[in-house]
Amino acid sequence: MTHLQAGLSPETLEKAKAELKENPDTLHQDIQEVRDMIITRPDIGFLRTDDAFILRFLRARKFNHFEAFRLLAQYFEYRQQNLDMFKNLKATDPGIKQALKDGFPGVLSNLDRYGRKILVLFAANWDQSRYTFVDILRAILLSLESMIEDPELQVNGFILIIDWSNFTFKQASKLTPSMLRLAIEGLQDSFPARFGGIHFVNQPWYIHALYTVIRPFLKDKTRKRIFMHGNNLNSLHQLIHPEILPSELGGMMPPYDMGTWARTLLEHAYDEETDYCPESYTLSVQDLERDLEKNMSPKTMKRSQSVVEPGVLKRPDKVKSEEDNMQPLLSLD
Repeated sequence: MTHLQAGLSPETLEKAKAELKENPDTLHQDIQEVRDMIITRPDIGFLRTDDAFILRFLRARKFNHFEAFRLLAQYFEYRQQNLDMFKNLKATDPGIKQALKDGFPGVLSNLDRYGRKILVLFAANWDQSRYTFVDILRAILLSLESMIEDPELQVNGFILIIDWSNFTFKQASKLTPSMLRLAIEGLQDSFPARFGGIHFVNQPWYIHALYTVIRPFLKDKTRKRIFMHGNNLNSLHQLIHPEILPSELGGMMPPYDMGTWARTLLEHAYDEETDYCPESYTLSVQDLERDLEKNMSPKTMKRSQSVVEPGVLKRPDKVKSEEDNMQPLLSLD
């Protein structure tokens, strides 16, 4: 075991070896091979290239050198292309702080049986008069940056649960394809985290419509890890034990305190009042959407628009039953 593996338990060390092909004897060579590829992308500013940083990208891509480098390049390229998103990426940023205090994201104290950290989002908490979807995305990325410092989570990964209870059609109308694609690019394509499962519960028909729009942008691996549970919490509990879930998700734990993770990041600044209006945010969401639309290929946009016009949700002629909408439960092992 090298010093780079010092934060791993014996069980996680074995898991890293078996599942990720992590070999302590070649670890430094693996890291250097990724670092040597940086010269091939002079258009990207690689602001951090130390061993510990590169290692998290190798773990996220099961020590495939090329895929790890591609993820590393996309990590910094995403930040270059969305500079305004990453200005003042701190918990005390007014928009991020508001999102954090409303539980975007929530982080459960207990890990699942595979050692994964569980993130929960209660979508109806989004107060659109106080912060934007971009603020929520920034809060999630900031939180992941903090948690991915833990080498155990680099190996074991994360679970995401989104509860859509009481999420209104008006709120959903703000989730345009462009904004959702921005989130997909930031989380799926540009961040060194292993997501073992993404669980939707209590989702209304218009969330199914939005999922249809973004599905072409999801990798096959990601699609297989998305579970549409509807109102069937028993199917959620087959994958995540109710003993560690809050009561809102049919679990045995007390109701989730939305400020728990926010207090962890903000500490003494949690109770400080901040004046913030989404309209004053330096990033223009409309401009960002236009830039994203330009970057989408006509073929891809045509495929998406054939289902739902950007920014417009349409009720289907026939709403499927929960059984029809339920994704097959796949093993997350």
